[in-house]
Amino acid sequence: MFKKLYMMAILGASVACHATPGAPIKVAGSKNIEPDEQQAIVCKEVTEMITNYNYKKIKLNDSISTVIYKRYLKALDENHNYLLASDVKDFDQYKTQLDDDLQNGELNHVFYMFNVYQKRYNERIKYSLEQLGKNYDFNQQESFMFDREEQPWFSTASDLNKFWDKRVKYDLLNLNLATPDINKDKEILKKRYENLITQSDKLNNQDVFQIFMDAFTESIDPHTNYFNPSNAAQFNIQMSKTLEGIGASLQFENDYITIKAIVKGGPAERSKQLMVDDRIIGVAQGKTGEFQDIIGWRIDNAINLIRGPKGTVVRLKILSKGKTATNAKIVEMMREKIVVEDQLASKEIRTYDQNGKKLKIGIITVPGFYLDYKAYQAGDKNYRSVSRDVKVILDSLKAQKVDGVVLDLRQNGGGSLPEAIQLTGLFIKTGPVVQVRDIKNRIEQDTDDDPSIAWTGPMAVIVDRFSASASEIFAAAIQDYGRGLIVGTQTYGKGTVQSAIDLDRVIGNSFSNLLANVKGKSGNVKTDGQPVGYGQINLTIAKFYRINGSSTQHKGVVPDIQFPSAIPLDKYGEDTEPSALPFDMIPKSSYATYGSFTAVIPQLKTQHDTRMQSNVNYKNLLEDIAEYKKRDAEKTVTLNEPALKKQHEEDDAKSLAHDNARRAALGLKPLAKGEKQAKDKDADFLKIEAGQILTDYIGLKKP
Repeated sequence: MFKKLYMMAILGASVACHATPGAPIKVAGSKNIEPDEQQAIVCKEVTEMITNYNYKKIKLNDSISTVIYKRYLKALDENHNYLLASDVKDFDQYKTQLDDDLQNGELNHVFYMFNVYQKRYNERIKYSLEQLGKNYDFNQQESFMFDREEQPWFSTASDLNKFWDKRVKYDLLNLNLATPDINKDKEILKKRYENLITQSDKLNNQDVFQIFMDAFTESIDPHTNYFNPSNAAQFNIQMSKTLEGIGASLQFENDYITIKAIVKGGPAERSKQLMVDDRIIGVAQGKTGEFQDIIGWRIDNAINLIRGPKGTVVRLKILSKGKTATNAKIVEMMREKIVVEDQLASKEIRTYDQNGKKLKIGIITVPGFYLDYKAYQAGDKNYRSVSRDVKVILDSLKAQKVDGVVLDLRQNGGGSLPEAIQLTGLFIKTGPVVQVRDIKNRIEQDTDDDPSIAWTGPMAVIVDRFSASASEIFAAAIQDYGRGLIVGTQTYGKGTVQSAIDLDRVIGNSFSNLLANVKGKSGNVKTDGQPVGYGQINLTIAKFYRINGSSTQHKGVVPDIQFPSAIPLDKYGEDTEPSALPFDMIPKSSYATYGSFTAVIPQLKTQHDTRMQSNVNYKNLLEDIAEYKKRDAEKTVTLNEPALKKQHEEDDAKSLAHDNARRAALGLKPLAKGEKQAKDKDADFLKIEAGQILTDYIGLKKP
């Protein structure tokens, strides 16, 4: 649909040329991380694309520069724990300079700010390490202000020291409450602080650039985003739910890249040579490539070396648990396409009682609107997508003769627009699904043209505050057609369209190849594991509208039957974003509804409310929401051990009482203090209640 606009964006971008920024500003006592030529080029290109093609049509000026500056400063030191007031006063010279810097590809000022911040950060952690030799009195009546976001920056290092004295005491006190062995607790805290310094020292210019570009793009609108090459790869994995590699989940532990899970059926499992907790200490490309030692590496850089195109060979040097470096073994594997199974659509069937009759409700969990676009483009008949997966699930549920279907879209942040249309098409015959207005105010209508329907029976959709974008398009269409009930909480309110643009294509292959040779890149990653490329920009190019003419922007989708929200509506959602586009309306589409729930919603709500009055989980949820609001307003915590211990004990007792009240309602044995609770498939009572509401509706439909 946006092919023309996408091509215009590519053709409109200038051919990249060598940027000539000023000299880096050195910071004594820091790592002095510096931007590179490639980042200067990306900065200029992204700035040009945003100012020329973003839906919001914002031109950079001193006012926007100030917004970017404040957002970047907040990203560095949101809680005002590290920087001094004098540092911030020094930074203020760039407040109205950043708009010019962005257009010129000048990054030295923002890197200088970061280097000052990192210097202060390391100073604070090193100071904290020095305090572990002190003796602490946990019986004093004093408190620690952990939330300083609204407080001024400290004027002197001495003032910072006083704050961090209490911060260390608080960290130590919490450890001591769990394990009353002060020497052991100090050793644990020492390792924690040392690890913070280690992680800080591993930060590179890609990290700094990403932080600043986030501050820039999100100052324009919340969903125009730049992704550096590593983050772009991760974003596309999330969109397709596939990756190319060996099929192992990795984690950084004590300087080692450690295997924490192995994907069933993947190369790692089939090799029968890898185990959970094995450590990868070296990686080599192909059958004869030289091994690269990766001990102490950042996990993302290590993953970049281990992943690679399917059909290529990777060799790993493995150190099994308990073995020394002299016992390392070599494992050779061919990379394959791995499907991230636990992030795909899944189903369960629950049985409900309806006036003595048993009804079966199929519940389909849809975690995202995914589409393996590369496989689709390549003509792979077995490409993975959410609509194809749900179609298979619906066929299975029909074979099992379910009476109704619930689609669970909670925590579903969206994804592919075509998939939202395809998924809607599984439940309607034909018709419009969503309207889109582009940067030139042209309105297009996206329709489902396939007359086949995968499920014609009763249905409901459950949503929450983190159901966004494509989730809202689907839920809104189902609601506007009167095709199904919407239950849950008001959705996020993201009503904008983004086009994912590969900057390697925009900037030009000839210059990319030249720069690759200069930088010594090989394949698609450097020898240090950093990926090659300019990254990706997700550019806001249009706005969504429901077929009833209302925008999903800000307001989202309001359920027919609402649940209390465990997610604070005043803290999360499009209407909490200062740079978000406003709500508006356009003319409605021409469409015929399947019916209306208006007449039955009051009765369904009454039945729901009656159940909730005696539902222990519902009562616990309301108490948890009230407790969260109370705690969220707190800015300080006591450093008095008896008082803090009492508070922790009260919290634990309340949690145990909640669990046991629920278990008693289910006829289960109560848990003793400290006893672990087994995973309970009935813990998600809101999902169960959504099925019950649909069961009530089925009962009302029948004579």
